[in-house]
Amino acid sequence: MSNREITTVLFDLDGTIIDTNELIIESFLHALQGIVPDTFSREDIIPKMGLTLKQQFQIFSGREEVDDLMKIYRAYNLSKHDEMVSLFPGVAEAIPQLRAQGMKLGVVTTKMRDSTERALRLLGVYDAMDVIVTLDDVEHAKPHPEPVLKAIRALGSEPAATLMIGDSTADIESAIRAGAVPIGVAWSLKGEEVLKNAGARHILRDMKQLFTLIGTEQ
Repeated sequence: MSNREITTVLFDLDGTIIDTNELIIESFLHALQGIVPDTFSREDIIPKMGLTLKQQFQIFSGREEVDDLMKIYRAYNLSKHDEMVSLFPGVAEAIPQLRAQGMKLGVVTTKMRDSTERALRLLGVYDAMDVIVTLDDVEHAKPHPEPVLKAIRALGSEPAATLMIGDSTADIESAIRAGAVPIGVAWSLKGEEVLKNAGARHILRDMKQLFTLIGTEQ
């Protein structure tokens, strides 16, 4: 795989470039108090991370109507957001280097636009993104291919020349169905084997490996 082949790098947000893992887990546990058994824990939440918030609450609560739970989650998440989010190691260095090498960059996430932009601006990487596709911008969230395809088309890129990097099976499946190159991250809470089994072509153990993957010098 050389830099002539890869022109575009798309990133999932939570759990991939931004460490919101503990914020997400804490927000779920807060919103689900009195709804789920006392034995419900982070181990129940982690496998479902990557789905939409509504889907996750429907699974956890066994309810179809979960707007009230989502409202509690979002209020708590917002109140704790700025103190609990950070970039994963190497991201702050890798993104400007990718831009300097002429890569087109984007974010494809199942978060809503307001919270997506808040996180990207807070952590100083908003302006580096050529496209941002959020839950508000699509009819079908990941693992459907629509979000990845929408980003690719907005950038005028080719699917086969696009890396889609993520921490969940939804990211990997969306990439595969869109014809992009699916890449997992070893820091996923789900574990790299889960991503490999979902079809990830490569697993990044360090952001520096991204430059080897696309055939450019760091």
